[in-house]
Amino acid sequence: MIISIFLFGCASKPLAPAIATQTEKAPYYIIGPGDQLEIFVWGNEDISSSIAVRPDGRINSPLIEDLQASGKTPAELAHDIENRLSTFVKTPIVTVMVSGFVGRFSEQIRVAGEAAEPQALSYIENMSLLDVMIQVGGLTEFAAGNRSTLIRTVNGVAKEYRVRLDDLVKSGDITANIQMLPGDILIIPESFF
Repeated sequence: MIISIFLFGCASKPLAPAIATQTEKAPYYIIGPGDQLEIFVWGNEDISSSIAVRPDGRINSPLIEDLQASGKTPAELAHDIENRLSTFVKTPIVTVMVSGFVGRFSEQIRVAGEAAEPQALSYIENMSLLDVMIQVGGLTEFAAGNRSTLIRTVNGVAKEYRVRLDDLVKSGDITANIQMLPGDILIIPESFF
Protein backbone atom coordinates (compact mmCIF):
# COMPACT_ATOMS: atom_id res chain seq x y z
CA MET A 1 0.00 0.00 0.00
CA ILE A 2 2.74 2.48 0.97
CA ILE A 3 4.79 1.59 -2.10
CA SER A 4 1.86 2.15 -4.47
CA ILE A 5 1.13 5.56 -2.93
CA PHE A 6 4.79 6.50 -3.21
CA LEU A 7 5.00 5.40 -6.84
CA PHE A 8 1.83 7.31 -7.65
CA GLY A 9 3.38 10.44 -6.08
CA CYS A 10 6.51 10.14 -8.22
CA ALA A 11 4.52 9.57 -11.41
CA SER A 12 2.57 12.80 -10.88
CA LYS A 13 5.66 14.88 -11.66
CA PRO A 14 6.29 15.30 -15.38
CA LEU A 15 9.65 14.39 -16.87
CA ALA A 16 11.96 17.34 -17.28
CA PRO A 17 12.04 18.65 -20.86
CA ALA A 18 15.21 17.75 -22.77
CA ILE A 19 15.49 21.26 -24.22
CA ALA A 20 15.07 24.04 -21.69
CA THR A 21 13.58 27.38 -22.56
CA GLN A 22 14.83 30.36 -20.66
CA THR A 23 12.61 33.43 -20.78
CA GLU A 24 15.06 35.85 -19.16
CA LYS A 25 18.50 35.23 -20.59
CA ALA A 26 21.26 37.58 -19.51
CA PRO A 27 23.51 38.26 -22.49
CA TYR A 28 26.50 39.21 -20.31
CA TYR A 29 28.12 37.72 -17.23
CA ILE A 30 26.85 39.34 -14.03
CA ILE A 31 29.36 39.60 -11.17
CA GLY A 32 28.40 37.91 -7.91
CA PRO A 33 29.76 37.49 -4.36
CA GLY A 34 32.87 35.29 -4.30
CA ASP A 35 33.95 36.14 -7.85
CA GLN A 36 37.66 36.86 -8.22
CA LEU A 37 38.33 40.09 -10.16
CA GLU A 38 41.42 41.39 -11.89
CA ILE A 39 41.27 45.19 -12.01
CA PHE A 40 43.78 46.75 -14.40
CA VAL A 41 44.25 50.53 -14.45
CA TRP A 42 46.18 51.43 -17.59
CA GLY A 43 49.44 53.22 -16.80
CA ASN A 44 48.93 52.78 -13.04
CA GLU A 45 50.08 49.30 -12.07
CA ASP A 46 50.38 50.36 -8.43
CA ILE A 47 46.59 50.73 -8.15
CA SER A 48 45.78 47.71 -10.30
CA SER A 49 44.75 44.76 -8.15
CA SER A 50 43.38 41.26 -7.85
CA ILE A 51 40.43 41.14 -5.43
CA ALA A 52 37.50 38.98 -4.42
CA VAL A 53 33.94 40.26 -4.26
CA ARG A 54 32.86 40.19 -0.61
CA PRO A 55 29.75 38.28 0.52
CA ASP A 56 27.87 41.62 0.67
CA GLY A 57 28.65 42.16 -3.04
CA ARG A 58 31.11 45.03 -2.54
CA ILE A 59 34.81 45.43 -3.24
CA ASN A 60 37.72 47.40 -1.81
CA SER A 61 40.76 48.19 -3.90
CA PRO A 62 43.49 50.85 -3.77
CA LEU A 63 41.81 54.30 -3.59
CA ILE A 64 38.31 52.76 -3.71
CA GLU A 65 36.28 51.63 -0.71
CA ASP A 66 32.94 49.82 -0.57
CA LEU A 67 32.03 49.89 -4.25
CA GLN A 68 29.05 47.71 -5.22
CA ALA A 69 30.23 45.06 -7.69
CA SER A 70 27.60 42.33 -7.48
CA GLY A 71 24.83 42.64 -10.04
CA LYS A 72 26.98 44.48 -12.57
CA THR A 73 28.75 43.39 -15.73
CA PRO A 74 32.56 43.72 -15.77
CA ALA A 75 32.22 46.69 -18.15
CA GLU A 76 29.74 48.46 -15.84
CA LEU A 77 32.03 47.94 -12.86
CA ALA A 78 35.03 49.23 -14.85
CA HIS A 79 33.06 52.40 -15.65
CA ASP A 80 32.15 52.87 -11.95
CA ILE A 81 35.80 52.42 -10.95
CA GLU A 82 36.87 54.97 -13.58
CA ASN A 83 34.39 57.45 -12.10
CA ARG A 84 35.73 56.90 -8.57
CA LEU A 85 39.38 57.03 -9.66
CA SER A 86 38.93 60.24 -11.68
CA THR A 87 39.31 62.15 -8.39
CA PHE A 88 42.86 60.79 -8.03
CA VAL A 89 43.97 59.86 -11.58
CA LYS A 90 43.66 61.97 -14.72
CA THR A 91 41.45 60.13 -17.26
CA PRO A 92 41.74 56.60 -15.84
CA ILE A 93 41.20 53.67 -18.20
CA VAL A 94 40.06 50.58 -16.29
CA THR A 95 39.55 46.99 -17.38
CA VAL A 96 37.81 44.45 -15.13
CA MET A 97 38.31 40.76 -15.84
CA VAL A 98 36.62 37.95 -13.93
CA SER A 99 39.21 35.25 -13.27
CA GLY A 100 37.35 33.11 -10.73
CA PHE A 101 33.69 32.58 -11.50
CA VAL A 102 31.08 31.92 -8.83
CA GLY A 103 28.15 34.02 -10.01
CA ARG A 104 25.04 35.15 -8.19
CA PHE A 105 23.05 32.59 -6.20
CA SER A 106 20.07 32.98 -8.53
CA GLU A 107 22.25 31.79 -11.41
CA GLN A 108 23.91 28.83 -9.71
CA ILE A 109 22.82 25.22 -9.99
CA ARG A 110 22.41 23.54 -6.61
CA VAL A 111 22.73 19.79 -6.12
CA ALA A 112 21.52 18.31 -2.82
CA GLY A 113 21.13 14.81 -1.44
CA GLU A 114 22.88 11.66 -2.61
CA ALA A 115 25.44 13.17 -4.97
CA ALA A 116 29.04 12.16 -4.23
CA GLU A 117 29.85 15.86 -3.62
CA PRO A 118 26.64 17.93 -3.16
CA GLN A 119 27.34 21.57 -3.95
CA ALA A 120 26.34 24.77 -5.71
CA LEU A 121 27.84 25.05 -9.20
CA SER A 122 28.43 28.05 -11.40
CA TYR A 123 26.15 27.85 -14.43
CA ILE A 124 27.93 27.51 -17.78
CA GLU A 125 26.05 28.19 -21.00
CA ASN A 126 24.52 25.04 -22.54
CA MET A 127 25.25 23.00 -19.40
CA SER A 128 23.56 19.60 -19.35
CA LEU A 129 22.47 17.28 -16.55
CA LEU A 130 25.41 15.01 -17.40
CA ASP A 131 27.82 17.95 -17.02
CA VAL A 132 26.35 18.62 -13.56
CA MET A 133 26.68 14.98 -12.51
CA ILE A 134 30.33 14.91 -13.60
CA GLN A 135 31.06 18.02 -11.52
CA VAL A 136 29.43 16.55 -8.38
CA GLY A 137 31.26 13.22 -8.79
CA GLY A 138 28.21 11.13 -9.72
CA LEU A 139 25.80 9.36 -7.40
CA THR A 140 26.45 7.69 -4.06
CA GLU A 141 25.77 3.97 -3.71
CA PHE A 142 22.63 4.83 -1.74
CA ALA A 143 21.12 7.18 -4.34
CA ALA A 144 17.71 6.57 -5.87
CA GLY A 145 18.68 8.38 -9.05
CA ASN A 146 15.51 7.75 -11.03
CA ARG A 147 13.45 9.33 -8.24
CA SER A 148 15.40 12.59 -8.42
CA THR A 149 13.63 15.91 -8.74
CA LEU A 150 14.59 19.00 -10.70
CA ILE A 151 13.09 22.22 -9.35
CA ARG A 152 13.02 24.98 -11.94
CA THR A 153 11.48 28.44 -11.72
CA VAL A 154 9.47 29.23 -14.85
CA ASN A 155 7.87 32.69 -15.11
CA GLY A 156 8.26 33.17 -11.35
CA VAL A 157 6.66 29.82 -10.45
CA ALA A 158 8.69 26.88 -9.09
CA LYS A 159 7.90 23.66 -10.98
CA GLU A 160 9.04 20.13 -10.15
CA TYR A 161 10.16 17.63 -12.78
CA ARG A 162 11.36 14.03 -12.60
CA VAL A 163 14.83 13.24 -13.88
CA ARG A 164 16.29 9.81 -14.59
CA LEU A 165 19.80 9.93 -13.12
CA ASP A 166 20.26 6.15 -12.81
CA ASP A 167 19.38 5.74 -16.47
CA LEU A 168 21.79 8.54 -17.45
CA VAL A 169 24.75 7.87 -15.14
CA LYS A 170 24.63 4.11 -14.54
CA SER A 171 23.06 2.85 -17.79
CA GLY A 172 24.42 5.48 -20.17
CA ASP A 173 20.96 6.33 -21.55
CA ILE A 174 21.68 9.66 -23.23
CA THR A 175 17.94 10.26 -23.72
CA ALA A 176 17.81 10.97 -19.97
CA ASN A 177 20.19 13.93 -20.44
CA ILE A 178 18.53 17.34 -20.26
CA GLN A 179 19.62 20.94 -20.60
CA MET A 180 20.10 22.80 -17.30
CA LEU A 181 19.25 26.44 -16.61
CA PRO A 182 20.60 28.96 -14.09
CA GLY A 183 18.84 28.60 -10.75
CA ASP A 184 17.94 24.91 -11.21
CA ILE A 185 17.91 22.78 -8.05
CA LEU A 186 18.55 19.03 -8.32
CA ILE A 187 17.48 16.89 -5.35
CA ILE A 188 18.70 13.27 -5.27
CA PRO A 189 16.87 11.14 -2.69
CA GLU A 190 18.22 8.16 -0.77
CA SER A 191 17.10 4.67 -1.71
CA PHE A 192 14.94 2.83 0.83
CA PHE A 193 16.98 -0.37 0.51
